[in-house]
Amino acid sequence: MNKGVAVITGGGTGIGKASALELSAAGWQTVVCGRRRKLLDEVVGQCTADALAVTADVSDPSDVDALFAAAVEQFGRVDLLFNNAGMGTRPVPVDELPVDDWLATVGVNLTGSWLCARAAFAQMKRQDPSGGRIINNGSVSAQTPRPNSSPYTATKHAITGLTKALSLEGRDHGITVGQIDVGNAESPLTSAMATGVPQADGTVRTEPVMDVSHVAKAVLYMAELPPDTNVLTMTVMANGMPLVGRG
Repeated sequence: MNKGVAVITGGGTGIGKASALELSAAGWQTVVCGRRRKLLDEVVGQCTADALAVTADVSDPSDVDALFAAAVEQFGRVDLLFNNAGMGTRPVPVDELPVDDWLATVGVNLTGSWLCARAAFAQMKRQDPSGGRIINNGSVSAQTPRPNSSPYTATKHAITGLTKALSLEGRDHGITVGQIDVGNAESPLTSAMATGVPQADGTVRTEPVMDVSHVAKAVLYMAELPPDTNVLTMTVMANGMPLVGRG
């Protein structure tokens, strides 16, 4: 049974890949977006329902327009956007970080999420039946920073504001917007956790991670809620990580 059409950005690895496969297994048609075609094709090859790989840079408005045009051409509509694409910077003091690194991170994490949401709103308003759902990946950095992470932390805090603003704006159009904050899901981005990462007290310590499948199941849960119900913010994290402690 076709549950709808989902667009997943950053879908080639990690949370995006796991979520695409989880949604596909549940009967969603999926459009998997990312920069590396080979990885996207591998994900699509593992999907059990109809799927499409689209190479795109979410910080590029023309790429985003092409992504949603491809989704609609292939499947006729868009019911879900998982704004998952993201990047970080090297953990160095703010005065040592190149400006280009800041601009690139803002471009992908914040501008990219806004561009994709903008395109999703336009499509969800005009399709019949209208409406849909957007899930933004905020990360636990939307709540608490790590040392030397000002670009990533700033963009993820901004995602919280974006989520709330879009949730309000979407109400009159049947568009539901929520956020999932993920902490230490096992993926290539968290491989350093096993060898140790800087803590707020100046030490370097290993941190626990959780299986990324738990995040994918949470995304599926949010995706399949009825249109009149929303999870505005959900935190899914490795239980032993120091998010709620003091450095």
